Amino acid sequence: MIRFSKLIFVCVLFAVSVFGSQANAQLKLASFFSDNMVIQREQPVAIWGTAKPRTEVTATLHGATAITTADDKGKWKLNLPKLAVKKEGATLEIANGSKVIEIKNVLVGDVWFAGGQSNMVFELKKSENAEAEIKQSDIPGVRMFLAQNTAASKPRTNIKGAWHVSSPETSRNFSAAAYYFAKRIHEETGVPIGIIKSCWGGKRSECYTSREAMLSNVHGSDMIAILDKVAETFDREKAKKQNEKRLAEWREKAKEVRQFNQGKEKADQKRVPRKPGLIKHPYEFERNPTVLYNGMIHPFVGYTMRGVIWYQGEANAKPELAPIYKEMFSLMIKDWRTRWGSDFPFYFVQLANFKKATVQAGLDSDWAITQNQQRLTLELEGTGMATINDVGAAGNIHPRDKKTVGNRLALWALANEYRKNVVVSGPLFKSHSIADGKVTVEFDHVGGGLKSRDGKPLQRFELAGEDKKWHWATAKIEGASVVVSCSEVPKPVAIRYAWAANPEGANLVNEEGLPASLFRTDDWKKAEK
Repeated sequence: MIRFSKLIFVCVLFAVSVFGSQANAQLKLASFFSDNMVIQREQPVAIWGTAKPRTEVTATLHGATAITTADDKGKWKLNLPKLAVKKEGATLEIANGSKVIEIKNVLVGDVWFAGGQSNMVFELKKSENAEAEIKQSDIPGVRMFLAQNTAASKPRTNIKGAWHVSSPETSRNFSAAAYYFAKRIHEETGVPIGIIKSCWGGKRSECYTSREAMLSNVHGSDMIAILDKVAETFDREKAKKQNEKRLAEWREKAKEVRQFNQGKEKADQKRVPRKPGLIKHPYEFERNPTVLYNGMIHPFVGYTMRGVIWYQGEANAKPELAPIYKEMFSLMIKDWRTRWGSDFPFYFVQLANFKKATVQAGLDSDWAITQNQQRLTLELEGTGMATINDVGAAGNIHPRDKKTVGNRLALWALANEYRKNVVVSGPLFKSHSIADGKVTVEFDHVGGGLKSRDGKPLQRFELAGEDKKWHWATAKIEGASVVVSCSEVPKPVAIRYAWAANPEGANLVNEEGLPASLFRTDDWKKAEK
């Protein structure tokens, strides 16, 4: 049994306002039904909120009207009829008796949900060529809802945030990967694109999965059992006193540093100590399973949308978690689809190359295992993966080239949802055969053909025989296949490619310049399926 105890953390409640009290019986909507929003085209559009119990609620947009009645608790939900693309902003009216809420500058287009951890959070202002891009970002047809980081012990119905129209004043705070994804699709289709960005840095996929889904899985059940056990013994009063002590000590140290810095040149100043993290209740600590599903995913469940883009995995690249990432990631995807009642497309980014480049064959890596688990997740229908093992940096877990990331995600959507004739991916392992001491590998997504990115011989292919010892091998392109051999392995039984956190020199691409993903054919690591 995989041990998860060290992955469960303890923390105190961080209060976030909930959807709103029913007591005042006023007409209310969640924050994401607000000015500048984008609603999904060509599908009935769900809108919901609260009102006085058993009263009529009406929604109207572009002449389309839907009517419903609030239930005994004041909750209501309706579906606007299908609408075609509307590129000019209009007003959505929600009426309940004499109360009318006007939601202004609403577009009708496609809505994509952007989730994950810090590389999806990564802002445009921090990305490569940021200032030049920001100056050109006056794009009214691209909009983004920026959700506030929210941890919660139970599923919530609202989350703080607001819609922003892309402009030089707003885009700098957009998710860079999601911005480039939206921009590429908007430029090629003319369809308004709305992005709901709801993600938090440094978090595992299990944080975004519901408790019910976690309990349906053996590993998830283990994690929840440990979480519940820690929660049972949590002492709020003790935690409160510890937090007060930490803050008092921090304030005193910070005061001393500020006094020391007065009148000194910047080079001679000391850094003010960082404010300490507070102890939180386990059910409300953002690094624990289900907590971010409750706070950052559940509020949006039912929002009519086209699909999901996702960039995450770094937090799962650990010995205990990497071998089961496909299982847990797939569990999350299925959970979301069940919640929404839709098998929407789910396109994700494979981890980039990272850490010091390796030169020795036969090394293993939790990072590579996670990348491979992401590749294997493609077995789940309706998924797509952007391979980016050519844009990373050895010393930076946050690659600044987010344009390539966004564009490669967009390829999947352009081909599948917008019927554009584009190659969606670099070569992906399909099958292999062994004969006469050589391994022949077949690939999907060869596009216009296979080639070496830099014109040099193919690199980073490894072969192993029955002794399970890996050796660098010679690889040659033959049509749509790669034939691999090694004099030190006369009877190969397994092959792998680019198997490293940073496979420097890996150069197999298709004619479109899209890189091949790593792969392995051995099953010697029992924990990885």
